[in-house]
Amino acid sequence: MPMQGLLSHRSRFVIWLAPAAVLLCALAWLAWHQVHKPIHTQQLSAQAQLGHHLFHDTSLSASGQQSCASCHLKELGHASARGLEIGGPQMQFTGDRNTPSLRYLWRNTGLHFDEEGKASGGFFWDGRSDSLNAQAAEPFLNPAEMANPDKASVVAKLSHAAYAAQFERLFGKDIWQHTDKAFDAMTQALASYQTEDADFHPFDSVFDRVSQGKASFNAQQQRGWELFKDPEKGNCAACHTAEADKDGTPPLFTDNSYDNLGVPVSAKRLKNQAIDKGVCTHPLVSARADAHTLCGAFKVPSLRNVAVRRAFFHNAAMTDLREVIAFYATRDTDPKRWYGTNKPLGGVHPSLRPNVNRDEVPYGQKPGERARLIEQDIDDLLAFLHTLTDADLQAITASPPVAIAAPSAAAHAGRRAANPVALNNR
Repeated sequence: MPMQGLLSHRSRFVIWLAPAAVLLCALAWLAWHQVHKPIHTQQLSAQAQLGHHLFHDTSLSASGQQSCASCHLKELGHASARGLEIGGPQMQFTGDRNTPSLRYLWRNTGLHFDEEGKASGGFFWDGRSDSLNAQAAEPFLNPAEMANPDKASVVAKLSHAAYAAQFERLFGKDIWQHTDKAFDAMTQALASYQTEDADFHPFDSVFDRVSQGKASFNAQQQRGWELFKDPEKGNCAACHTAEADKDGTPPLFTDNSYDNLGVPVSAKRLKNQAIDKGVCTHPLVSARADAHTLCGAFKVPSLRNVAVRRAFFHNAAMTDLREVIAFYATRDTDPKRWYGTNKPLGGVHPSLRPNVNRDEVPYGQKPGERARLIEQDIDDLLAFLHTLTDADLQAITASPPVAIAAPSAAAHAGRRAANPVALNNR
């Protein structure tokens, strides 16, 4: 074939291939969607409906002021307006871990090690709970959260709730005579609610619409998407997986692994606060010979709805998403910006520094070197991350965020100092 004809043939092939790829992605999404029909088009099960009542019931807390929904606001993607939430019998304590979103958790598993020996799965920042049920149980008994003294006190409140009869219809009239069984039934109903209600996993963001062939990225979003995947630039997809699952489930933008990012901690807290060791305290991890290498590592969160978050990282160290991206880009090249010192990782506890991720891009550079991501790259990545916002939250990302309804610094410090259990409350 003449060279001109060959080039023409290849051009026609490439032109045909691009829309074909989009079509295949759309068909895969539609096939998954047909099998996993959105629950908002169906009736929630009786158990999930009970879970809805439980999720919004403030009377189940010692203070009478706090429910699951108090810290996991639907209008913020079932995440927190504060980051570090308050709780306790008189709402007098402040936690030391950022309150995570509850969206897109329904397919998560308990912590385990994969074939490569990599820790994955688990709920909370340290992976200590193995299921939605177990995750739902903890806040009710945590002194820094809903602060009930024991399961019996929770069950007593359930037995007098407006939905007690509904509880009895599902689990038997004698359920109140069996404290452990009743408490477990409550967590089971909460898990059913988070599993069945599509508000917790709608998959209707701009990214999803692009994947379905129903929309297109603008130029800046497309640049950000390419940077996100580029192993020599953003390399975000190395941990925030951007590929659909084997069964066609759209990407969750997390591989559910654990990483030590060298997140800044204030000098005062670095000196006076107990060291938060993260996942290495998990029994499955601490039993391993290499457990020490995971100290300081925390769960990689989903990036879906990251643009509506009010705080970032396990310790809520930052409140601006652009700053978060800049931290990834310049942590090693400009340490003084993040740690107040030119010493690399100067704001990380010395015992945890050996475990900080230095190997993966965009890390691994020296102070003063040119960062792999320039300012325009950071803006482009930010634009792409906005495409991961669920449809019901997109109005939030279109306008400046409201001020965080957080306690004053002095009050926050006092609450933390008085709280013996705040460190591990998320």
